[in-house]
Amino acid sequence: MALLRKTYGKDHVRVMRVDRNGDRHEVRELTVRAMLTGDFDETFTRAENAASVATDTVKNIIHVVARENIALGTELFCAAVAQRLLDLYPGVDGATVSGHETKWQRLAVDGVPHGHGFVLDSNGKPFAKVVATRGGMATESGVSGFTFMKSTGSGWENYVQDRFTTLPETGDRLAATAMDASWRWRDAPRDYEAANARILGELLKLFASTYSASIQDSLYRMAMAALEAVAEISDISMACPNKHYLPVNLSPFGLDNANQVFVATDEPHGQIECTVGR
Repeated sequence: MALLRKTYGKDHVRVMRVDRNGDRHEVRELTVRAMLTGDFDETFTRAENAASVATDTVKNIIHVVARENIALGTELFCAAVAQRLLDLYPGVDGATVSGHETKWQRLAVDGVPHGHGFVLDSNGKPFAKVVATRGGMATESGVSGFTFMKSTGSGWENYVQDRFTTLPETGDRLAATAMDASWRWRDAPRDYEAANARILGELLKLFASTYSASIQDSLYRMAMAALEAVAEISDISMACPNKHYLPVNLSPFGLDNANQVFVATDEPHGQIECTVGR
């Protein structure tokens, strides 16, 4: 039987680049697919791998190009990856590289653009819940899947260390979460929409503008800020999964990584939840 078409490569390479220009950071997150064509027929037809590049190598090249091109936009970054693959491997006659961007918008705190705080574009789903009985009515508001991050100002240190611990401590990490939050009303505010916006604004302001010793630390202080800002709520509950961005080890390729190139992972993730009330 004839081999009519063939291609292979690496898909879903999620890479985050942080361009650290003083106190103002730019973040660029892409999900990259890099597919190769070339003289690889015998890998399919004769179990002969001598002409084939490992897909893990393709992933590594994407990371290396990311480190060398922190500030490139999506089109130019994909072009740089494709060109590197062609330059390195004579047996490759074509490289198709696509990058789908996860768009982050700069967070504004008190109307001022924040240097390293960001929220996901087209973000979150506000909701309300009312439970009514003959004896009364209880109202709850909130937001689900509201995603935000900061590219510095967060750490995780001084936790339990034993023979099962492999995670290294750090005082400077990228912190991101997709928050589900709800707050219960003890009194109706004059304007629910305005009050909800203020609560969310206080949560984000506290997260972005203060150092986080852990997500747990930030959540408690975020809740206190919301309770102090809006007297009509009685308590607030938050569930925040860690959206992990792990620094890529580039030392095998003779490159450093000063918290600039990260791989994004969704599973497994840390899950932090709390309820704070008056």
